Amino acid sequence: MTRNNNLPSQADAEAQAKVHFFIISTTRLVGAVLVMLAILVLIGTLDWPEWVGYILLVIGLVDSFVIPQILVRRWSSRER
Repeated sequence: MTRNNNLPSQADAEAQAKVHFFIISTTRLVGAVLVMLAILVLIGTLDWPEWVGYILLVIGLVDSFVIPQILVRRWSSRER
């Protein structure tokens, strides 16, 4: 049986899937850390301006919920 050189091998596909999973997981984790940092700013534990807390909150929520969904759709192996 001849292998089509245009298609990635199973090992390549698995390695790529692991990298994608790591990137998505790291994005969610960074978003959660940013939200926690924002909460610390907003309750006054950190002596940073309040507007910084709101900016961190928005970026953290986007990082946790929006960016991973965009990456999943972009990297989806299913035909749409």
